[in-house]
Amino acid sequence: MSNRALLEVIALDVEDAVAAQAGGADRLELVTDMAADGLTPPRETFAAIRAAVDIPLRVMLRKTDGFAAGDLSVLVEAARELRAEGAQEFVLGFLNPDGTPDLAAVEALAAELGGCRWTFHRAIDRAADRDGLRKALADLPGLDTYLTAGSAAGVEEGLPVLLAEAARAGEPGYGARILVGGGLTLSHLPVLRGAGIDAFHIGGAARPDGWTRPVSAAAVAEWREALA
Repeated sequence: MSNRALLEVIALDVEDAVAAQAGGADRLELVTDMAADGLTPPRETFAAIRAAVDIPLRVMLRKTDGFAAGDLSVLVEAARELRAEGAQEFVLGFLNPDGTPDLAAVEALAAELGGCRWTFHRAIDRAADRDGLRKALADLPGLDTYLTAGSAAGVEEGLPVLLAEAARAGEPGYGARILVGGGLTLSHLPVLRGAGIDAFHIGGAARPDGWTRPVSAAAVAEWREALA
């Protein structure tokens, strides 16, 4: 049985997507506007990337900076349009001002996605109660992954949380896969892999020359080799 881990890479456009796939990425997270930490890409961008690569794509559903849902009707319409274009996997996650999960927004989008698989993104790292959030979302259709650094400050600070949550795999609220991202470095991999974590997400690490530069296939390949 292979112990190959999943490697997900952030892609902003076709050039990023092609380079990430060439480097060995297993899946892409599609976003736009990294100055706002990643928003919903245009429908046309998704279509162009879908035509250019043949690995799975998870598309961000987020229209405003921060973790508030904003105008829910805009998010629902974006989800509807992307599904019509062929999108089958998504990324989303919203909090109320007090740090509790915005269940109304998340449930509405989950219903619109009609069973499509989706990731609850790093909003969990800003939640007032991570355990409570996980249990509140546990039965939502399609939720199969949490993208998390374990801490809003990044993986280095969040390692104890990540290891503790990995140890609870299979408990109520802990059935979804842990996808580690947010300040992740190659040096973190041994301890995370040792804890049984098998999914990793990179953005800046795939762009050694900075976010204004495209994904480097060579940088992605280095991660793929480390995770083989």
